[in-house]
Amino acid sequence: MTVTIQFLGGAGTVTGSKYLLRHDGQQLLVDCGLFQGYKALRLRNRAPLPVVPGHIGAVVLTHAHLDHSGYLPLLVREGFHGKVWCTHATRDLCEILLPDSAHLLEEDAAFANRHGFSKHQPALPLYTVADAQRALRHLHPHPVYQAFEPLRGWRVQFFGAGHILGAAQVLLEVGGRRILFSGDLGRADDVLMLPPDPPPQADAVVVESTYGNRQHPADLNLIDELGPLLARVAARGGTAVVPVFAVGRAQAILYAIAQLKRQRRLPSALPVYLDSPMAIHATALLQQHLGEHRLNHHEVQQLMRSVKATSTPDESKAIARQSGPKVILAGSGMAAGGRVLHHLKLYLGDHRHMVILTGYQAPGTRGDSLQRGAATLRIHGEDWPVRAEVAQLQSASAHADSDGLMAWLGAVPGQPQHTFIVHGEPDAADALRCRVERELRRSARVAEHGAVWAV
Repeated sequence: MTVTIQFLGGAGTVTGSKYLLRHDGQQLLVDCGLFQGYKALRLRNRAPLPVVPGHIGAVVLTHAHLDHSGYLPLLVREGFHGKVWCTHATRDLCEILLPDSAHLLEEDAAFANRHGFSKHQPALPLYTVADAQRALRHLHPHPVYQAFEPLRGWRVQFFGAGHILGAAQVLLEVGGRRILFSGDLGRADDVLMLPPDPPPQADAVVVESTYGNRQHPADLNLIDELGPLLARVAARGGTAVVPVFAVGRAQAILYAIAQLKRQRRLPSALPVYLDSPMAIHATALLQQHLGEHRLNHHEVQQLMRSVKATSTPDESKAIARQSGPKVILAGSGMAAGGRVLHHLKLYLGDHRHMVILTGYQAPGTRGDSLQRGAATLRIHGEDWPVRAEVAQLQSASAHADSDGLMAWLGAVPGQPQHTFIVHGEPDAADALRCRVERELRRSARVAEHGAVWAV
């Protein structure tokens, strides 16, 4: 019987990763992510999948970021009743991310209804906290390296991917075929995470391409790049607003700030706020998963002592009453929603302040608009002038760059018959395809949304 893969997301874009495999009447979904960015992409979240959720036998997650896991509450609400397999750290992170994502969706809908700027009456959240809690009951964690059977006759094994806590490469064996999913691959020199494991042998490889056309600067690290920016804004008495992903990026920035203070390159008294309940809980997980990242117990404690955590809305609002220079880390990392929007409204209009973008900004997001030099930013139905300095970090990404992806692909034993390039913008994906064909002399294709291929 033929094994097929259908690309239901993460094709032609860096979000919405969903890969549906079919064999002998059974169906399994690798990743179950939300689309983000342009409205045309976000609308896909509300469109029905071209498969009945109840007919999917199991889901396997590569990691917990919402563009890989955030569609689970909808899948369960629409009838999926199987297990969602993941690593233990991915389970722990999903227990933070999914309810918090739902809470933000509910808050945004309520805010739109109060202020009347939604085109829909009433505005409804994509899913609710109750939906997220139901989805969490389907999570089934399994250790890295130990093989398991999510469906009869299907064998899966996790390998470390770096990137964030719990992130995994997924090797799936079915119908005599070995299909390897890279997930999001981390960097060999990441300040927090361990490097990705060497890939196992596979007949078909599905590889991300977020940075498929770019190299990380070889002579620049996060601490050295961030230090001068924060020192500059502190010297002029301003506030640095740092949109961060709650998992991974927030912890890396906090670690860098702690090191800068320890090295006396920043004032030890410079207030640093972590204004994200999700990021606060994710940071605490570093202590529970020692050995899965580079930090020891003492370093995790030092990181947590270097920040003022603001969990409640009242604590968040109180930050604005603190005079003098300060640093605010708040979600989301692309300024797509969350508490960072309220801070941007407060600080965007003053040249003393600074917005520091910490990584990839998907086209169509507010972060992308800021990166491109927009004069105004639309938030909550209003246009806000951008007078604050905007800086884009080049060294903070938790993704492997083009050379890192090529090194990983080149290390796959044997000669895979298929290489599918996913999870990248068109330019990045095609650039990686060209490198694979030219340097590795392997056939490669950029996956198209909805396409079905036999593997």
